Amino acid sequence: MGWMNSLPDHISVRGARVNNLRGIDVDIPLHRLVGIAGVSGSGKSSLALGVLYAEGSRRYIEALSTYTRRRMAQSTRADVDAVEHVPAALALRQRPGVPGVRSTFGTSTELLNVIRLMFSRLASHVCLNGHRVPPSLAVAAESPLYCPECDAEVHAPGAEALAFNSGGACRRCGGTGAVRTVDDATLVPDPAKSLDDGAVVPWNMFGFNVQPDIAREFGVRTDVPWSQLTDDEKEIVFDGPEEKKHITVTSVKGVHDLDFTFRNARLTVLRELERAGADESGKRLAKVERFLSTGVCPDCGGTRLSDAARAPEITTASGTRNLAEVTALPLHDVLDWADGVEDALPAGMHPMARRLVDTLQSMARRLTGLGLGYLSLDRSGSTLSTGERQRVQLARAVRNRTTGVLYVLDEPSIGLHPANVDGLLGIMSDLLDDGNSVVFVDHDVRVLRRADHLVEIGPASGSNGGTVVATGTVADLRASSTSRLAGFLTGEEEVLVRDRATSAEVFDHGRIRLETSAVHTVHPLTVKFPLGRLTAVTGMSGSGKTTLVLESLVPALLGDHVPHVTGIDAPAGTTVHVVDATPIGINVRSTVATYSGVMDDLRAAFARLPEAATDGLTASDFSYNTGSRETSLACPRCEGTGQISLDVQFLPDIDVPCPDCRGTRYSPAADRYRREGVSLPELLAMTVDEALEAVPGLRKVQRRLTAFAELGLGYLTLGEATPALSGGEAQRLKLVNELHRDQSDAVFVLDEPSVGLHPLDVRTLLEVLQRLCDRGATVLVIEHDLDMIANADFVVDMGPGGGADGGRIVATGTPEQVAGENTGVCSATGSYLRAHLYGEPHDNHRSR
Repeated sequence: MGWMNSLPDHISVRGARVNNLRGIDVDIPLHRLVGIAGVSGSGKSSLALGVLYAEGSRRYIEALSTYTRRRMAQSTRADVDAVEHVPAALALRQRPGVPGVRSTFGTSTELLNVIRLMFSRLASHVCLNGHRVPPSLAVAAESPLYCPECDAEVHAPGAEALAFNSGGACRRCGGTGAVRTVDDATLVPDPAKSLDDGAVVPWNMFGFNVQPDIAREFGVRTDVPWSQLTDDEKEIVFDGPEEKKHITVTSVKGVHDLDFTFRNARLTVLRELERAGADESGKRLAKVERFLSTGVCPDCGGTRLSDAARAPEITTASGTRNLAEVTALPLHDVLDWADGVEDALPAGMHPMARRLVDTLQSMARRLTGLGLGYLSLDRSGSTLSTGERQRVQLARAVRNRTTGVLYVLDEPSIGLHPANVDGLLGIMSDLLDDGNSVVFVDHDVRVLRRADHLVEIGPASGSNGGTVVATGTVADLRASSTSRLAGFLTGEEEVLVRDRATSAEVFDHGRIRLETSAVHTVHPLTVKFPLGRLTAVTGMSGSGKTTLVLESLVPALLGDHVPHVTGIDAPAGTTVHVVDATPIGINVRSTVATYSGVMDDLRAAFARLPEAATDGLTASDFSYNTGSRETSLACPRCEGTGQISLDVQFLPDIDVPCPDCRGTRYSPAADRYRREGVSLPELLAMTVDEALEAVPGLRKVQRRLTAFAELGLGYLTLGEATPALSGGEAQRLKLVNELHRDQSDAVFVLDEPSVGLHPLDVRTLLEVLQRLCDRGATVLVIEHDLDMIANADFVVDMGPGGGADGGRIVATGTPEQVAGENTGVCSATGSYLRAHLYGEPHDNHRSR
């Protein structure tokens, strides 16, 4: 077996130039846990995803047949001299796609498959005459089973017959748990209009303009306001019969006698909804949805299941439940229920029951370790957070039991409370134990410390990054004179970098007081938030942070009616700004320059140039979004996008920089117009920091660009597409116009603003938030990052766990008070915060 000693033990990357990588050479150990770190924009994701994953997936797909390849999404070839010994690669991305309406937590984790099998094989079933038949091995043995009361044969359903995506679907809702009904209020939004004047909107929108003429044949007055019609007339319009009527229609071609079938307003919408199902673009559905309301299916009660699928029941010591009732339980409770299934069955069924329960528990182990035990199996997949969806991905990756695969994980710690980091590390360890290799991009020092090998990219961002700063173990980085991460890994860097209010000062500027009744899994709450301070709302996933802040406090401050908010006391005139991490813009035409507004000022400045005026150019001609104008300077080939798509037949289309404008978005003619020696295309190619020196005399532009630099975004180029920015970059960009205003009446709410941020970037973020506070703003952050929490003025910690185990406020006060809180209720955040502040081991008992 000496040949095994010659197997490659690392991936060799040479001359990588993806994005801002500057021709780097680096070796990535195989079969090890490798962390890639660096400040925002340094190039770490370019190495992990743009080189390692792109080459690993591309080469695997290229080994397949052409027939197969043409049906698969493929990565383009990375800009790199050589990548050797890269395995087939899978990427678990930072933002997994939002699943469709038929996805639930149970289906996406595949736990529901086991639960269905349990109800198929272990439940009591119902005979054709409605008698309950005790559990029997005959079901699994596929032997005839007869009712002991009436001797009728029992047809026990298989697992597929219990699936809401298959034979077990509720007939009315089709297994979605919800039904769409026409909202009559939207059909006639303006009761002052008559039918002749277009009162019925869907008739006009969908081309049924003759319907008022037909309605007139039913005796409906069409020339008076809708509000004056009788109830009978309105009912004909809404729900009249599909009858043919003879009408006379006048058009430009003359008078016509025609027979037309009446299509009432509701039917118009429903027929259009049917047509929308075949429209892949979704445009038709978007038009018709305005007339619909969605509610819980009255037949299945939202369970998605038919009566037959809800008939099997399993009895344990805790009671009798059907499939719908079990899937409505949080995962923690499902596992408790499963523990009692075997004991309630006949002895002969114990081995089969034990096998099924063991399978369920082994599949759920990693999910609960990742802090997802509070989620119910029937929770709609589309309502899961980004972090929750990513953790589901991770758990499934382990269960697939692959070997020899390179897993590239993008920010796997997103949304994780410190108490769940061990669960994440356990999953990565399982992947390695199966013979895989794991590379992850992350900023959480607790995760990075556990890596076998680290690659630090930097030293800074953008054009100042893209090099390998340091590689090796934590000890190697500590010994490096160039590493910017080492001090955070070793704990030598200071934790507290902000002057915070003391416990005696924290409410000096006043407070907002919120009272709520019970909602979801959150108990009735009374909480105070200090005005003019930075408050961190913390707690385990599912503990109620979002419900407290985004579903209660924010709408209450906006003046919206929220049934569960029983009291709100805030200064008059308080405004609310919710700053989330959603991408900015939807395509490459949205850039840093356009979003910030500086593009308008730059176009106007170039249009004022004497040569531009001589040539008759206006500000519109300097826009890359107005390429249809004859005088436009936008590149005609790419129409101002800076890129073109290449059709390479069997391979996927490839987006490449436009060969005519080389990605500048402008035609060569734009270079003739120069301000301070710089053309507009050249200016857009500059970073914010570089552009500041190139726009003298444009005070408004300089002020906005200075705000970018102060936000730590000076490395972004003005022409950079905003949809490609990270979540943390997007949040800071949304604050760019807020830092120079009086904010004494404003409340800013940021949901995990530290996502994707290096510890040094977190410090920059804290400086930004401090500037908002200095302007009088009240700032609330929903956070898991311990550096952010430690530097807050005030902490509201929810818990003690998630789901039914959470929903309470377990500690409030300064970070030091929460770290030392002894309320009699476990504060997991307090335990980890204490360790972070004082370098003490966290209390494992309190963290559970």
